Amino acid sequence: MDTSTAPDVLSAPLRAKFDYTRSVGPTIGRFLTGLRSRKVVGVRGTDGRVLVPPPEYDPVTSLPLTEFVDVADTGVVASWTWVHEPLPGQPFDRPFAWALIKLDGADTSMLHAVDVAGPDQMRTGMRVRARWAEQTEGTIKDIVCFEPGEQSTAEPATESGEPVTMVVTPVDLSYKHTASPQETVYLRGLAEGKLIGARTDAEGKVYFPPRGANPTDGRPTDDYIELSDHGTITTFCIVNVPFLGQRIKPPYVAAYVLLDGADIPVLHLVLGCEASEVRMGMRVKAVWKPREEWGHGLENVDHFEPSGEPDADYETYKHHL
Repeated sequence: MDTSTAPDVLSAPLRAKFDYTRSVGPTIGRFLTGLRSRKVVGVRGTDGRVLVPPPEYDPVTSLPLTEFVDVADTGVVASWTWVHEPLPGQPFDRPFAWALIKLDGADTSMLHAVDVAGPDQMRTGMRVRARWAEQTEGTIKDIVCFEPGEQSTAEPATESGEPVTMVVTPVDLSYKHTASPQETVYLRGLAEGKLIGARTDAEGKVYFPPRGANPTDGRPTDDYIELSDHGTITTFCIVNVPFLGQRIKPPYVAAYVLLDGADIPVLHLVLGCEASEVRMGMRVKAVWKPREEWGHGLENVDHFEPSGEPDADYETYKHHL
């Protein structure tokens, strides 16, 4: 493949956005359940200090901690920084302060927002109090922010309902990705319906997608190879568990496909047969989306399906598992 001229590298804004759901365990669960009742709960360490938020294990001895302690929702600013240009998803869409706040009754500080008009109104050692949400749900956002003040404004709340055991954290990451020259060749190839791998030289392993450098010797992988869209399944997994955003009804197969001419398999979807029929050594071929749907990505290949060829002998792919 002619590589006499290096391509201008591709770049694009990317955004990863999803809800992350996790169990919180008895310690964080106790803290979040307390917030739902407009109370702040810490835990006593083996050295007698009250730690807020409460860790599950002692930072000194690593022993589990179980002695919970209620602390005040008022405290002192230990340190702070001013946010001139808030980012999406932060507590306010106007300038505010992030601060480490040592609550009364606690021996450690917790991070939260402080709502003041300007940085001239912030100082280390100032007294602050929690501003609670009107409707509490058992998340850190039950404390909207802290504000200057000496006295708590929390209204007494009676704990009701089951303890908090799960929390959903929205993840939203926006960034700009700039492809390496090798990745650019690969991406431009996909936009033309080509599967491009690369190696360091004629004796090197063919990587798909191409690497910026060979991980074994650091040399650039800029000897490009156009690969076949047929390959062999090396290993695979049958997906039986449904999850949020899933576009295919289980069971289905995610498999590592070793393209003919490549030395590194690529993970992709396998359809066109029953999940129970998929096996190591099965020969498959790419099923491309319609040309008008192509972009600069491997999603141009919708999936792989059985090609009808005889299974590959184990000896031909055993070193590529």
